[in-house]
Amino acid sequence: MKVILAKSAGFCFGVKRALETVNREIQETDGPIYTYGPIIHNEIVVDDLKEQGVDVLEEGKNLDSYQKGTIVIRSHGVSKNTMDELRSHDFRVVDATCPFVLKIHRVVEEYANKGYHIIITGNRQHPEVEGIIGWIQNEDYDVISSKEEAMAIQLPKDKKVCLVSQTTFNYKKFEELVEIIEKKGYDIFCLNTICSATAERQNEAAAVAD
Repeated sequence: MKVILAKSAGFCFGVKRALETVNREIQETDGPIYTYGPIIHNEIVVDDLKEQGVDVLEEGKNLDSYQKGTIVIRSHGVSKNTMDELRSHDFRVVDATCPFVLKIHRVVEEYANKGYHIIITGNRQHPEVEGIIGWIQNEDYDVISSKEEAMAIQLPKDKKVCLVSQTTFNYKKFEELVEIIEKKGYDIFCLNTICSATAERQNEAAAVAD
């Protein structure tokens, strides 16, 4: 068997940063340490952290059932309400959200407050997208991942639109969906928020497959 390793195989910047944050807390922090949900989508890493005393705080579970300690926010990020709730229960919160994801939070919060309709290209059930939605302080948004969903969007012609993307969304599909929305004639502020590491890994995966 021949094994080909892509040049950029491995964790991206945001995941490395989140893991470094957790490891630093293990070394420097007294008391319980939790991650809000699995720190990354990698069971081996999560199990290794558990052996070092880092537990996963289950989303939606009563916070009063946990001993007070430090909660590390994973690279996917969380909603504003979740962040406020964690702090209101007297947990020490360490935010390891990827800076590229944090940028999306700030953008959608700002433009939603300006009255823009927010469109997010991505997977509605993905934790990152759920976190992004949580920074839109109204229901004036759509999440789309297909041509059919993009074509179904019907807004008043004078409505301004802010369009962003899940950082790990496929770039070609993003371009395709943006083109459909643009043809509807809205005043659009479009920000390509797909992480370059994602596009790089996608291209390398295709090259390895060839």
